[in-house]
Amino acid sequence: MITGIDLAVLYVRDQAATVDFYTRVLDFQKTTDAEMWPGARWVELTPPGGGTRITVHTASEFNRSPGEGAYLILACDDAAATARRLRERGATATEPVTEPWGTYIKVEDPDGGDIMIAEK
Repeated sequence: MITGIDLAVLYVRDQAATVDFYTRVLDFQKTTDAEMWPGARWVELTPPGGGTRITVHTASEFNRSPGEGAYLILACDDAAATARRLRERGATATEPVTEPWGTYIKVEDPDGGDIMIAEK
């Protein structure tokens, strides 16, 4: 029986810049950093408080394009406060948007893609 989502894969242009963004701006912890083969690293990031991990791979090492792979929706307790905190850390974040299903913001990742952060 499936019990949850264990790991999401992100293919990015610059692994180091993306790891820095997730750890410095979004407060994720680097929980694994190991060589896969010469020049390629397996890096796992875990959100504050645990939960589903993300592994970040340089797209070109896997014959992929940056952004090909998972679309992330992260959770927060206060969208407006999260947007302010992210902007203070240099991120580009939208104002909160409220839809019938909930409130969210979007933050731009180092490749120019959007990450949705939904208020829970």
